[in-house]
Amino acid sequence: MPKPAVRKFVVQVEEIFHEGGPVRAEPVKRGAVLAVIENPFAGRYVEEITGFMEDLKPLGLEMAQRLLNSLGGDPSKVEGYGKGAIVGGGGELEHGALWHNPGGYAMRELLGGAKAIVPSTKKVGGPGARIDIPVTHINASYVRSHFDAIEVGINDAPRANEIVLVLAMTTGPRVHARAGGLEAKDIKGEDGLR
Repeated sequence: MPKPAVRKFVVQVEEIFHEGGPVRAEPVKRGAVLAVIENPFAGRYVEEITGFMEDLKPLGLEMAQRLLNSLGGDPSKVEGYGKGAIVGGGGELEHGALWHNPGGYAMRELLGGAKAIVPSTKKVGGPGARIDIPVTHINASYVRSHFDAIEVGINDAPRANEIVLVLAMTTGPRVHARAGGLEAKDIKGEDGLR
C-alpha cells in the first residue's frame, strides 16, 4: 500500500502543578500527538488489511518523536504512555486496531525498550469525537500512581474516510497520586507488569 496520507497533526501538552493540593516545583507533563490520515479501506469491506500496519510504522515513529520533542526531548523523563484511534464512519473498528502494533512499538523503541504493554482504546466516531486514551507506567502496568487517561479530539476529524491516530505520554504519575499499590521506585522490570 502507499504511504499513509496525513491531512494534519495536532500536538497538545498539559503542565500540571497541582489539583488543589501541594504545588509541585516541576509540573507533570501530559501530552498527546494526533495524526489525521486517510483510511484506505473506508466505504468497503477489505478482507486482508494487516499489511497496512507495516505502512504505519514510519508514521508511528514520526509521531512518537514529535510527542517526545514536545515534552522536552528526553526519553528518560517519560514515565507513562498510551495509544488509541478514532475511525471515521466510513470505516470499521478493525481499522483502528491496525494502530496497536505500529503505535505501541514506536513509543517502546523511542523510549529505549519500555517493558509494559501500551494500553489502547479505539472507537468509531465523526468530526469532533473525543476519546479517552488510557495511560500506564512504561515499565510496569501495575504501578497504580500512573493509571490515568488523556482526553483528545479534533473539531473537524475524523471525516468518514479518515482515521485519527493517537499517541500519549506523561512525565510522571497523577499529580497528587496517593492511592497506594506498587510504586515506581519498586518496579522489578521482569515482565512488564511489576
